[in-house]
Amino acid sequence: MSITTNLTLTLPLYPKPLPKSLLSSPPINLRRSCRSVKCQAVGEPPESAAVYRGVYGPWKVESSDVSEVVLYRSGLVTAASSFVIASSAAYLSNSDSELFDLIRRNLDLFYGVGACGLGLSLYLIHIYVSEIKRTLQALWAIGAVGSLGAYAALAQPAGKTLVEYVVENPTAVWFVGPLFAALTGLVFKEGLCYGKLEAGILTFIIPSLLLGHLTGLMDESTKLALLGVWMALFVVFAGRKFSQPIKDDIGDKSVFIFNALPEGEKAALIRRLEEEKYPVDLD
Repeated sequence: MSITTNLTLTLPLYPKPLPKSLLSSPPINLRRSCRSVKCQAVGEPPESAAVYRGVYGPWKVESSDVSEVVLYRSGLVTAASSFVIASSAAYLSNSDSELFDLIRRNLDLFYGVGACGLGLSLYLIHIYVSEIKRTLQALWAIGAVGSLGAYAALAQPAGKTLVEYVVENPTAVWFVGPLFAALTGLVFKEGLCYGKLEAGILTFIIPSLLLGHLTGLMDESTKLALLGVWMALFVVFAGRKFSQPIKDDIGDKSVFIFNALPEGEKAALIRRLEEEKYPVDLD
C-alpha cells in the first residue's frame, strides 16, 4: 500500500505530539479483528471529510486510497468475469454455436486476463499482517509461472489450450493450483473480515473442486455442479464489493503507517501516544 504523508494526515512520520483535541473521544477496544475496523456507513460525513480513530492515531481517506480500492475491486471483477466466461465453455461443450467456438479458442486469453486481475487485487489488498499478504502474492506468482510452464511444455506440444489440458489431465492441477490457492486466501480474508456468506462458501468450493479433479474422486456431474456454484458466487462476491464503503477495504490506515515507520520512530510514537493518554494496544 502506498503511504501518504501529506498534512491532512494527523499521524505524522516525524516526532510531533498528537493534538489533544483529536483524542477527546471515549476510549475504544483496540483488540481489533478485521471486522472491528469497519466504520458506520450510514450518517457519516463524506469519505474525503471524515476523520477516523485508528489504533495509532486519527486518519482520513485520501484520493490515492480511493484509487487503490477501486483498482483492487476492479481486479476482482476482471478475475470473476474472465473466470465465468471461460468456465461457461464447460456447459456449451455439446453445442455447435459460434459462441462456444469463440470461447474455446480464447480460453487461455480469458485465463490470463483473469490471472492478471487477481494479481492486481493481491498487490493492492490491505492485510495487517504483511507476511500473510506476501504469502498470497508468492502463491499467485508460483501459480502464474506454473501456468506458463505447463502451457509451454505440456499443453502447446499437445495442441491444447492450457485450460483444456488441465481439464483432460488432472495432475496438471499441480501447476495452476497455487494461483487458485491465492484466490482462496483472498476470499477467506473477505469472508472473515466482512462476514460475506458467498466468500465463506467459496473458501470451501474452490479447493474442493480442484482437489476432487486432481484425485479423481469426483464425477463429472458433481464437478459441473460445484463449478456452477463457484461461477455464481464469484459474480456475487465481486459485484458486492462495490456496495461497500471505501474505508472498509482500507482498514485502519494508522496501522499501515505505523508498520512503515523505522523501529526507532515506532517506539517514539508509542511513547508520545502513551503520554497523550491515547489508548494504544501494545500487544
